[in-house]
Amino acid sequence: MSPGEAVAIALAGAGAGAINTLVGSGTLITFPVLLAFGYPPVTANVSNNIGLVPGAASGAWGYREQLRGQRAVARRLVPCSVLGALTGAALLLALPPKAFEAVIPWIIALALVLIVAQPAIGGMLARRDQRSGAHAGPLSMFGVYLAGIYGGYFGAAQGILLLSILTLGAAPQLQRADGLKNVLAGTANATAGVIFVLVAHVAWLPAALIAVGSVVGAHLAARVGVRLSPSALRALIVAVGAVAIVKLVA
Repeated sequence: MSPGEAVAIALAGAGAGAINTLVGSGTLITFPVLLAFGYPPVTANVSNNIGLVPGAASGAWGYREQLRGQRAVARRLVPCSVLGALTGAALLLALPPKAFEAVIPWIIALALVLIVAQPAIGGMLARRDQRSGAHAGPLSMFGVYLAGIYGGYFGAAQGILLLSILTLGAAPQLQRADGLKNVLAGTANATAGVIFVLVAHVAWLPAALIAVGSVVGAHLAARVGVRLSPSALRALIVAVGAVAIVKLVA
């Protein structure tokens, strides 16, 4: 690896860490960079997944104030992320690399619709259930499990999927959902990473460079993200999601 390639991968990691902390879809920055430098798709996916785990931890720490009071919800949802990531990692190793290619853009598009409609939907759900606080019911748990499968398999825009799920029940306030999203996405990546270390080929130098970059990017992004208004954050989520769909389709 040349010094220029190393710098490019580290910078991509910083960008991915920042985007993942605020929204999700950071994989769409780092994964193509690894492919461009000649790494096979599965190796690039595996190495990218492992490299982004420290960034998720950094992002969660940056959102620690928003995570206060969510321990009970997290205890119910973290195991769902773990189980989902185990399923997704197994699918990645067993299925052809392009198995989910056709449906991923539609999944992200649905998540964006839910993000935009969340204030109205969340209000209706709260009135129906006669509660306005956070709750992690069976539908939230199943949704987080499905997002974990996606995260273990590929992960681009996993954060957007999680935000759309969490804001409809487990964390109705968008900033608090963002903090919880970082925990759950990091859990999924870390779980899948353990499987990949045991049974897949990991390109450790790129993974390490992405890790260093993602920690820095996530830390800086968290300092900005916690100050965004819900409407600004929602607009950012939609913008990033739209770019992700275009890139995946292209």
